[in-house]
Amino acid sequence: MRNFTERALDVAQSKGATYADIRIVRRENQNVTVKNGIVQTLSLDDDFGFGVRVIADGAWGFASSSRLTEEEIDRIAAQAVTIAKASALTKEADVQIGPSEVHVDTYKTPMEIDPFEVSLENKIDVLMEADKEARAVKGVAVAQGTMGFLRETKTFASSEGSYIEQTLVESGLGITVRAVGEGEMQQRSYPNSFGRHQGTAGYEFITKWDLPGNARQAGEEVVALLSAPQCPSKTTTLILDGPQLGLQVHESCGHPIELDRVYGTEAAYAGTSFLTPEKFGTFRYGSDIVNLVSDAVTPGGLGTYGYDDEGVPAQTTDIVRDGMFVGYLTSRETASQLRKTHPDAPERSNGCMRADGWNRVPIIRMNNVSLKPGEPTLDELIADTDDGIYMLTNKSWSIDDKRLNFQFGTELAYEIKNGKLGQVVKNATYTGITPQFWGSCDAICNADHWNVWGTPNCGKGQPGQVAHTGHGTAPARFRNVQVGLMS
Repeated sequence: MRNFTERALDVAQSKGATYADIRIVRRENQNVTVKNGIVQTLSLDDDFGFGVRVIADGAWGFASSSRLTEEEIDRIAAQAVTIAKASALTKEADVQIGPSEVHVDTYKTPMEIDPFEVSLENKIDVLMEADKEARAVKGVAVAQGTMGFLRETKTFASSEGSYIEQTLVESGLGITVRAVGEGEMQQRSYPNSFGRHQGTAGYEFITKWDLPGNARQAGEEVVALLSAPQCPSKTTTLILDGPQLGLQVHESCGHPIELDRVYGTEAAYAGTSFLTPEKFGTFRYGSDIVNLVSDAVTPGGLGTYGYDDEGVPAQTTDIVRDGMFVGYLTSRETASQLRKTHPDAPERSNGCMRADGWNRVPIIRMNNVSLKPGEPTLDELIADTDDGIYMLTNKSWSIDDKRLNFQFGTELAYEIKNGKLGQVVKNATYTGITPQFWGSCDAICNADHWNVWGTPNCGKGQPGQVAHTGHGTAPARFRNVQVGLMS
């Protein structure tokens, strides 16, 4: 690949680029779905191409192609420079990307079993067994199980001297069980909702989460929901399980700390952020026990990698420390921009630029944005709660374009009475305002309950890009939360 990368960088610089980088990316995707005992999906996609990004006349340019030849390298590199020079005609200021990043390295996802070496028969058998267990429960109408695997091989090179080769492997699985009755439909998902739970790992990830061993419980729970009473409407104590809290972190913590969104780049698609620059280092985001970090290094996290798509190494950044907001997700450009107004801000990017394949320009994306664990066990947390609601697994979400006002619904909930789980309730929802909600957090379960939950469907950007992100959480408790319908 070095011949191609060197050629692209040489052509771009000869045409007037002051900075250039190239990514050559191959993606292999395999998906298997079983629904009610029938194989619904068997797919294996292979996607390959390259993208060249440059700065010329102080502006960005980007171009890409699916044909990796010397002639096409020359054409695309020149085209990227032409686009940059055209963009420069309307620039407000020259792009600044801060100090150089020079790295020559390789990175591979640690794994025990290559999922692409495991037979389709094996994968289908696991899904069929889970399907059978779920539908063994009387009243289950639909069971749908899925597995997905991704292998991304990419080469990055820059005019600063970086040359990085990475192979990232992901494995994911899930089952959704539905029951219908009395004019309504209920569903239960395992291990997480909206398709599947996913991580950077091999096939051992599939074995760990044991779909067949948990499918029957999902079936029993969904049938019980049909006859359960509605979630009461009141202000009460709320405990969220790990998967639901993971999405809460994603929507109300992860998106508002994206610094491109703060500066307005995302305003046309998904809104901006309430975390404007004057709040950096001074704003109380949550209670003293709330500590959030962004990292790309947690083993198995769906947002784990060696280097981002600007060639910046994976690292860990404090986002909220003892309740105070102290960090953004940055690119090389936005880190430089923030430092102009906040000299105490880090000079270097924290490595959050990622692209959805070779034909998309990198943008700031969450990696693993996680809530640090606390001390109690879940049993201790429930026993310490006199009256409240325990909600599990996301069903719906809505949040405004500044990431402040939100409402979430969950698949399953239990009333808590006198420190014990009570009856199941259905259609549970809760509402809040981000800083007040996190300010009401008074307990987080310990590391034994902590897991990095994968979100493989995070949308952002124009043209749209889908990112794979992770969120480490353990169940946590929040006081004085509105649940059910607001009066």
